[in-house]
Amino acid sequence: MRRWVAEAVRKIEADYQRSADTHLFKLAIPRLKNVDLYLKDESTHPTGSLKHRLARSLFLYALCNGKLDEATTVIEASSGSTAVSEAYFAKMLGLPFVAVMPRSTAQSKIDEIALYGGQCHFVESAIQMHDTATGLAQETGGYFMDQFKYAERATDWRGNNNIAESVFLQMQQEPHPVPHALVMSAGTGGTSATLGRYIRYKGYDTRLTVVDPENSVFYDSFVQKDRTLTADCSSRIEGIGRPRVEKSFQPDVIDDMIKVPDAASIAAIHWLNKLIGRKAGASTGTNLWGALHIAEDMINKSQSGSIVTLMCDSGERYLETYYNPEWVSTAVGDVQEHLDVLDRWL
Repeated sequence: MRRWVAEAVRKIEADYQRSADTHLFKLAIPRLKNVDLYLKDESTHPTGSLKHRLARSLFLYALCNGKLDEATTVIEASSGSTAVSEAYFAKMLGLPFVAVMPRSTAQSKIDEIALYGGQCHFVESAIQMHDTATGLAQETGGYFMDQFKYAERATDWRGNNNIAESVFLQMQQEPHPVPHALVMSAGTGGTSATLGRYIRYKGYDTRLTVVDPENSVFYDSFVQKDRTLTADCSSRIEGIGRPRVEKSFQPDVIDDMIKVPDAASIAAIHWLNKLIGRKAGASTGTNLWGALHIAEDMINKSQSGSIVTLMCDSGERYLETYYNPEWVSTAVGDVQEHLDVLDRWL
């Protein structure tokens, strides 16, 4: 088994060595004065999203903790992007993979999981994902990867080319190299934990703001300082927002949180598409809305500086949902009010 694990780690590291870092680009927004806004484009990873970083870390964590061998079935609870990325690494290692996900998950993500040889096990809502995945692992003798538990510990937050280190290195030649704020939405909470810890580890004067969609308990938990909160519905913004406070969510390294209406998240990705000619997933819209909220506050206070947020994945995965006017009208409602707010920036 040790020989197989060593070879598995080598394959993952070799894949990493073949990969380039993701781009950080500045948005040209006319009304932004003395405030620079940047998007780190995580959609260019081999599996198309920020979750490629997490999946790599989770597999290395499982391998180095003796949880996987050459016959282990890997099981994950995921609304899509993490499952796509984990299916990629499972295929690389020749391991069976099963994703437990809500039936509402975008069909394009389901197709991508199948492309990498993974299987999908559907549940009716996000609330059922964890227990179902745990049960499947017990039934099959497999390993539940459990991104919501291990995301914050699987990534080396001190560096090792994590996303925080990458952002600060890429910002070094910018007018405001140490960002005033980093803005990140929370799914597992692992990325925000990495960002917050790295900021403190390096002593940067940067605030971490986490944005949260509707039907998620992270924001209320942060405000009320109560980790026991739960909700009986699922987030409509795929990949972020949870009906319970996951173990990877670390509120103590977060400076602020902003609750973002779902209509604002969707309006923001359509506005971004008009601005740069590229489609992004709705979690990017949540990030962007929060970043612009901070930018407006800085302008009102006559502050200067930079803000960095993430493009988490491509909007091509959501043509049937967030880019389908009929679906948006039925599932979320009218977004025009928020589009009007965004257009004022132009």
